[in-house]
Amino acid sequence: MAIATINPATGETLKTFEPLNDAEIATKLDLANQAFEQYRKTSFAQRSQWLQKAAEILEQEKTDFAKVMTLEMGKPYKAAIAEVEKCAAVCRYYAEHAADFLADVAVKTDASHSFVRYQPLGIILAVMPWNFPFWQVFRFAAPALMAGNVGLLKHASNVPQCALAIEEIIQRAGFPEGVLQTLLIGAAKVADVISDDRVKAATLTGSEPAGASLAAAAGKHIKKTVLELGGSDPFIVLASADLETAVASATAARMLNNGQSCIAAKRFIVEEAIADQFEKLLLDKFLALKVGDPMQADTDLGPLATPDLLQDLDQQVQVAAKSGGKVLTGGYPISDRPGNFYPPTIITDIPPDAPIAQEEFFGPVALLFRVPDIDAAIKLANDTPFGLGASAWTTNDQERDRLIAEIAAGAVFINGLVKSDPRLPFGGIKRSGYGRELSIQGIQEFINVKTVWVK
Repeated sequence: MAIATINPATGETLKTFEPLNDAEIATKLDLANQAFEQYRKTSFAQRSQWLQKAAEILEQEKTDFAKVMTLEMGKPYKAAIAEVEKCAAVCRYYAEHAADFLADVAVKTDASHSFVRYQPLGIILAVMPWNFPFWQVFRFAAPALMAGNVGLLKHASNVPQCALAIEEIIQRAGFPEGVLQTLLIGAAKVADVISDDRVKAATLTGSEPAGASLAAAAGKHIKKTVLELGGSDPFIVLASADLETAVASATAARMLNNGQSCIAAKRFIVEEAIADQFEKLLLDKFLALKVGDPMQADTDLGPLATPDLLQDLDQQVQVAAKSGGKVLTGGYPISDRPGNFYPPTIITDIPPDAPIAQEEFFGPVALLFRVPDIDAAIKLANDTPFGLGASAWTTNDQERDRLIAEIAAGAVFINGLVKSDPRLPFGGIKRSGYGRELSIQGIQEFINVKTVWVK
């Protein structure tokens, strides 16, 4: 895949980049290794100061960064602004809390003095996706840099300007040269980077095949990985729910980032008693959405990021229809304008055991399932190879407790849409990956947990 900025709203190639050759990659690895040997000795206070400065740059120049995001991958401009602001927030969160998260922990033993000390590992490779091109990187970089690690960023090939902008932000914030570097390389080069002895671990957010490939390459060299992969998140609505609020949140949860989010609600599982009403309200919401230029403030839904994504999504919709699904609205790419546009789409009546019902739809397509009761809702919610997030709606305390206890996912949100928050750990189970980002758990993924015993 070429490394290029191609405007998904128009199909126009705006800028191309030459991938790094082997010698250039080696130079960056050398610089990262040298940077780590000095950077690991810096204090939490100093790192915090630099990270606070990065937050300031993000906030002061958020309009510029947001435009680059929208230009490269098509998210609505207002969502891009919010993403930059969230990046500033995660920088501030770790700048303020990292020292406490990684402080020595005293443990009483037969020693005079024994404790656990947390120390950085070294160079961490981050393989990041295009859908949240700033947030995905900063939620890795903020804890990793505060822990004393250094990062190499292999970003998605369709967001090279975002990748270079993030590297520049870190440099301008005052971090030493080489602490975070962008590698403009294709996916085929990732295994070579992982195999280098100086690279100590890797994290990837992306597809299942990409995660499996990275984990296999890292496993060959006995290196730790954290994987955040796909999701087919259930959105359960029981009869006791506040229906108007649930429908409004369902629309937002499905259309987040033009429907291209691992934690977007994708399978809407509704109790039969309210299913007709929910379906009508959801259809009304979808029909009211404005599809168009993502740079315009009143646009609700922009283009998909690439033509391949558009083609894949449309193929899934056609398979769903052939499997017995009924398309209530949408169902075909928008052909009267350039760009990768797909309309808001609702599909009902897909047999739950159809293979297509198990797949992740990465775009503005909602699959609507009816179930007789909470038992069937939980069973269907768990009947998927994924386990990232789940949203469930009820005003009944017993139902709430069952949903929390029985849904197999890395996160369960009751009466709210699934979202990532710096204060809470984020990650999945099953084929959605392993390990956690954010909160104290996130910063403790890439460290040496060292036991110290003194007598």
